[in-house]
Amino acid sequence: MSRYRSIFITPVEKLFSNIYKEYYRKAFRFANLYVRNDMAAEDIAAESLVKLWETMKNECVEKPTSLLLTILKHKSLDYLRSQSRAQEVFEALENWRHRELLIRISTLDACNPEQVFSNEIRQIVGDTLSQLPSQTRKAFILSRSEHKSGKEIAQILGISVKGVDYHIAKAVSALRVSLKDYLPFIPFLFSFYN
Repeated sequence: MSRYRSIFITPVEKLFSNIYKEYYRKAFRFANLYVRNDMAAEDIAAESLVKLWETMKNECVEKPTSLLLTILKHKSLDYLRSQSRAQEVFEALENWRHRELLIRISTLDACNPEQVFSNEIRQIVGDTLSQLPSQTRKAFILSRSEHKSGKEIAQILGISVKGVDYHIAKAVSALRVSLKDYLPFIPFLFSFYN
């Protein structure tokens, strides 16, 4: 029976075939006028014609072109609404990304590298000095913090000036090891004493 089916075309099929031939381009142009996307307009036109065909198979349609325009209108509206929702989601995501970027910019802008390094360096210096022998620590602090001369430090600690030089050199050496990762950023820190 299906072999003979292709020979005999029903009046509804013939009508649909004529409508498809006559209205596909118009349906495409109508949809594209609103959706402004060729691929989407092709899909909408094809889906609308299929919907028209299914309706015509099941019931008598007096004005198929009016029904086609109604179907096209609704399918185009559905597409535009889905695009609108997608755009809203995209914009919300973009707004979130933009806010996050502004936060990173303001955080970085407010960051004071000198203060960050300064706090870390103070901690490392304090930890390193606390591990040194008492005489070495005192000699270094008197030299660097209180700006005492080698002779003054020698008198305070009751040692020779050469002894003061030894203790300060020992402290500087220990600090160079502890601060090795920071030395490229603070070459001036120990340049006054080799």
